[in-house]
This record gives sequence, C-alpha cells and structure tokens, in this order.
Amino acid sequence: MEEAGLEQSLIIQQESIKNGSSTDMSRSSTTAVLVLSTFVAVCGSFCYGCAVGYSSPAESGILKDLGLSVADYSVFGSILTVGGMIGAVFSGKIADMFGRRRAMWFSDIFCTFGWFAIAFTKDSLWLDLGRVSIGFGVGIISYVVPVYIAEIAPKDLRGVFTSSNQLMLTCGFSLSFFIGNVISWRSLALVGAVPCLLQFIGLFFIPESPRWLIKIGREKEFENALQRVRGKQADISQEAAEIRDYMEASQKLSEGGILDLFQRRYVNSLIIGVGLMLLQQLGGNSALSYYASTIFEKAGLSTAIGTTAAAILEIPVTAMGVMLMDKAGRRPLLMISASGLCFFYFLMGLSFTLQAAHLLKKVTPILVLIGLLGCSASNSTGMAGVPWVIMSEIFPVNVKASAGSLVTLVNWSGSGIVTYTFNFLFEWSSAGTFFICASIYGATVVFIAMVVPETKGRTLEEIQASISTRLLH
Repeated sequence: MEEAGLEQSLIIQQESIKNGSSTDMSRSSTTAVLVLSTFVAVCGSFCYGCAVGYSSPAESGILKDLGLSVADYSVFGSILTVGGMIGAVFSGKIADMFGRRRAMWFSDIFCTFGWFAIAFTKDSLWLDLGRVSIGFGVGIISYVVPVYIAEIAPKDLRGVFTSSNQLMLTCGFSLSFFIGNVISWRSLALVGAVPCLLQFIGLFFIPESPRWLIKIGREKEFENALQRVRGKQADISQEAAEIRDYMEASQKLSEGGILDLFQRRYVNSLIIGVGLMLLQQLGGNSALSYYASTIFEKAGLSTAIGTTAAAILEIPVTAMGVMLMDKAGRRPLLMISASGLCFFYFLMGLSFTLQAAHLLKKVTPILVLIGLLGCSASNSTGMAGVPWVIMSEIFPVNVKASAGSLVTLVNWSGSGIVTYTFNFLFEWSSAGTFFICASIYGATVVFIAMVVPETKGRTLEEIQASISTRLLH
C-alpha cells in the first residue's frame, strides 16, 4: 500500500510538471560538452559495429592463415553472441554500481583485450577468447551507451542523440566490411581497437550522468554535471528540481531485482521493452547481416555487389532516421519501419517461391535484391535503433539496472537463436523463411499500434510516470 501511494505521488508530481512550469521551458540548445559526451559514448557503438561486421571479410584470411575448418570458424563467428549475453546479464548492475562512465571503461578493457588477442593470435584458442571478450564488452556497451545519452540529453533532443548509437553501430559495421576487403584480418582487428582506445581516453573529459549522481546522493556533482551538459549560461534550476523531486520520491520504492520486474506496477514497461527487443530479433534482421552473401548466392546474384549495396544504403537511411527521431516521433518511425520490413520480407518470400516454380527466372534475382535492400533500409529507419531509444526511456530508476540487463539479454539471446537457426530454416525453405519473417513483422505493427507509447518531447520522469498512469487508470 505504501509503495502504491508513492507511485501515485510520482504521477501527481509529473502532472504538475506537465501542467506547470515545464511547459514554459524554451527549446534546449546543443552544447559542446553534450556533443563531446555523445561522441565519446558512441565510440563504443562504433566498436560494436566493427565486431558485428568483422567475421565476414576476415573469414577467408583466418581460414587460410590459421588452418581452421569451416565449423571452427562458425564457432568464432557465433561466439560473439555468447559473450554478449554474459555482458548483458551484468550490464545493468555494473552501470548502477560503478556509474555509466566506469561501465564504459570496463567495457573498453575487455574490447581492447579482445581485439589485440585476435590481431596477434597464433591459434584458435586466443581467437575465440578474443571474440568472447569483445562480446562481453559490447554486451555492456549495448545497454550503457543509450542509457547514458538519454540521461544527459535534453528532452527535445534526446531522440536524435540517443539514436546516434545505432548510426555509429552501422558505420562501424560498414567500415569493417569495406576496409576488410583491402587489408589483412589482423590489421582489421587493430582498426577495431581504435574506437575502444578513443573512448577510454575521451571518458576522462566528459561528465558522469547527472541522474546517476543524484541517485547515489552526490548532490553537488549532480548540479555540476547537469550544468556542464546544458552550458555555463543555462538556467538548470527548474530541470534540476524536477529530477531531484522525482528521484527522491522514486528512491522510496524498493530497489528492484529481476524477479521484481514481474510485479504489476512494472508490467507495461516490461512488455514494451521486452516485446520490442524480441520482435526486433525474431524478425530475422541479425541473420540478414550475417547471411546476406548466402541469400544473394542462392538468388543467383553477385554477392559482392549485393552486400556492398546493402552496406552503403544503411548509413544514409540510418542518418535520416536519426534526423526524424525528434520530429516525426518514435511510434511513426517504428510503424513505417515494421510495415516496410513486412512488405519486403513478403517480396523476398514471393521471389523464392517463383524461383522454386521456375517462373520469371530473370526477374526473381532482381526482386530478391530489391527485397533485401528494402529490408535493410526499413530496418535502419526504425526497428534497428528505436527500441534501444525507448528502452533507455521507459524504466523507473529503481528497476533500471535489472530491467536494462533483462531487455539487453533478451536482445542478445534473440540474436543468437535467430543467427543459429536461420541457415537451417533457409535450407528447409527459402520462401518459407521469409514468409515467417513477414508474419512476425505484421504482428510487430499490431504490437506497436496497441502497446508502444510516444515518448517524443517528454522528460524521462514524465514518460515513466505516464506509463504507471496507464496501469493505475
């Protein structure tokens, strides 16, 4: 009863914020510290993209130089996910216990070690250890980067800055693919270590998350950090008071573990966060990144042309999604993205159906190319990055660590399952595989329309209180 009363008081506080002085706040400006802090944070996202994109261009060189079998290399390629799942389990607690900056430092140590282990390895043991170490590091990064950016960015710019996480991941992936075709696999591993080292150094020059500082009672440091990211001349008194009031009330609620997330008061946030991550992965987008060459080959297309076109397309489309995040909103981007994925997966399924029936033989490869490029563009528009933005916004501070770990674990687990099973499904039925993916994204459109709230232009405290309001009323 006491916690229910506290939750109601949080809602009342946020109603007064929405109806009161917060509506008079002028639009926030971008400061040098905010840009620098975001850049340093997304260096980790760039490292994540390099890790995902590494295995494809490095395959032939590693097989030749180390004498690995295809089965051995499959282990190397997929073991990143194992490390990612382990990192996801600990990500929330590490970020809550030691802070967002120290969590990124911790990740950098594992990622840097992993890249150097791969670059200088003489056998498969250190190759796999390096890959697991990178996986563990990016498992932490995949949670802490969007959370850190969401906690430092002003509400009217939060979508743009937080979604830059996905943009830099895409850039890292594309860079690995492009330069991996012209440099050795050992040199490519050293390139992957560069963003980790940049982030490690850059973290000395950026502030800790103000919301984490106030959460652990470091009042003066909280105000200093908030002033730094808003600018020396900015009046932070109102925003600081709102954050402080919400934090004081929310901290009277019990600190939640994983099992506590399944209580009634958190059910909406949990359904939104887990649902988006699960649907994002079960739709097969991770598998497209890993097996694009196989798909193009089966369709009778040049794998080099197809995969290069997909990699080039992802960057500008992701950038467009970033620019639209705080203009169009999260829900419209998700709806457009999921609808596009449903349509283009259906087109690919239809293409392979025609191929199996020996119909329109000259047209089907073109349809597959259009379908895969359409899936890549649609995914980059919203489903790739927006779920991470929403995840960073919807969970109350007392359960954010446990919720973040769970949601990130769901994402990595879904990726692992789909990546492992995709080849088997594709061998069973090429067309059937893509019809299944289309069905999942059809269900995703319904899920977004019925469950996912719009979070554009609202403070984190307003978002979290409004989700509780939906439950209580």
